Amino acid sequence: MNKRVADTTGKYRRENKPEELASSLARYLENRILVQTTAMGGTQAYLGSVTLEWFAQQVRFASCLPLLQPKHNLATDNVEVDADTIAEIQQRPLDWSRQIPLVQYLVAWKNHKFPPVLVVIHQPWVDNPEAAQWDSEGRATKSTIDFTPLDRDGIGLLDIAPATTIYALDGQHRLMGVQGLMELLETHQLQRYRKDKTPDGSVITLNDLIEHYQVDIDYLESLPQEKIGIEFICAVEKGETREQARQRVRSIFVHVNLMAVPLSKGQLAQLNEDDGFAIVARKIATTHPLLEQRSTRKPRVNWNSATVATKSTVLTTLQALKEMSERYLGQKFLHWKPLSKGLIPIRPSDEELEAGILEFQQLFDHLATLPSYRVLEAEETPLLRRFSFEKDGGEGNMLFRPVGQVALAQALGILVFKKGFSLKDIFKKLRKFDLEGGFSRMEYPRSLWYGVLYDPNKKRVQVAGRDLAAKLIVYLLGGIQEPMERAELRKAVADARTVEKQAIGFDGQLVEPKAVGLPPML
Repeated sequence: MNKRVADTTGKYRRENKPEELASSLARYLENRILVQTTAMGGTQAYLGSVTLEWFAQQVRFASCLPLLQPKHNLATDNVEVDADTIAEIQQRPLDWSRQIPLVQYLVAWKNHKFPPVLVVIHQPWVDNPEAAQWDSEGRATKSTIDFTPLDRDGIGLLDIAPATTIYALDGQHRLMGVQGLMELLETHQLQRYRKDKTPDGSVITLNDLIEHYQVDIDYLESLPQEKIGIEFICAVEKGETREQARQRVRSIFVHVNLMAVPLSKGQLAQLNEDDGFAIVARKIATTHPLLEQRSTRKPRVNWNSATVATKSTVLTTLQALKEMSERYLGQKFLHWKPLSKGLIPIRPSDEELEAGILEFQQLFDHLATLPSYRVLEAEETPLLRRFSFEKDGGEGNMLFRPVGQVALAQALGILVFKKGFSLKDIFKKLRKFDLEGGFSRMEYPRSLWYGVLYDPNKKRVQVAGRDLAAKLIVYLLGGIQEPMERAELRKAVADARTVEKQAIGFDGQLVEPKAVGLPPML
């Protein structure tokens, strides 16, 4: 019921209840969206929200802009780039292999969140030079956006007429994910695509997702009504020529993409609260005596970069620790890994995280007993990391290279969690191996890591040899007994040590590749 209240003039007016105001507003919102105007750099925009269902049905990919239709590939929803279209617009091609990971994210993560999308409102008259909306000089007499203000602060209604078309300028992969979700909910299955939208022959089903992620059907059916932020700009502003409008839209597209600098792997490892391996790595990096920051010594962890510079005094990087965690603990906590590449992992339970931290801490307790790391009490890392031929020389120790650290963790994870070895027995052998220089002098032909982790042609570490190095460590510690597996390892090592049909044996002599054997086990 309304009530009468006195205003400042002493007259009476009626005060509407909130529900009555909402009811009145709802009558005006059919084919309209309540928005707030924004303005930056001379561009007027309108910020609102729409349901995921509306977003999937009403918004198209930027590649479908009529401007690009002659070069539009209907199969991939991408623009065929050539001398003509490169002058029109530049955009990253859609990667259709990302659709299913995005759908899985929306389904499985209760706290999922997509950032707002930026879209362009287009009208049929834009592409008709004879339309009444163009004056004699080819300038638009009106904007492609029909906005009705409701107050002086920029709040108003955006009219979305049936003939209006809307294109995602920023957020095309979000659109792809939401469209995939709608298809999955409607048909109960979704085709898996390669990057170029060719089917890879497999599908995911709604039942698969329900069973794996333990979500109920009521929750899934509510997803289409969730809302996403959306910002509208016009394809053509009043007073613009078509060419000026094209340049403006293209410029905004480029600026949006240039400003969206992705996080580095190190920064992701710092912030990730879903990836159990990253959480464990951060904990060890900040609390373990070998790595923790102390006022009496220089930092031992590079928190941002994935590499260690020659002169750097750090021991490792957070990214390397995350990979060590993944390759070591991943042998035990298989379900910590996401189901498919590109999908955000589900955060493990607190109990599992505590167990993972304990396992990883025990690994580092043992690593700290290696003679190479005990030397850190007296020496700085550059001397131990540098190769002998670099300025000021060095030990060339693989334990001071992130790739070597990851390879060792990978091997130990296989031995401990797959083959039942104990860390105590393993490190008894590794300490002796380290004392004898087994991890050092990588750049010398007598080293086991020559050609494997060290590239003699480019005279630098090669990351591509990490998996082979891990297998070699597993073998050295007695973890490979099958004759066939040993034969495959021997061939892989021989190939890595072969240059122009000549291989380098472990005695440093040139031999035929087939003459390269395996070193004795520890």
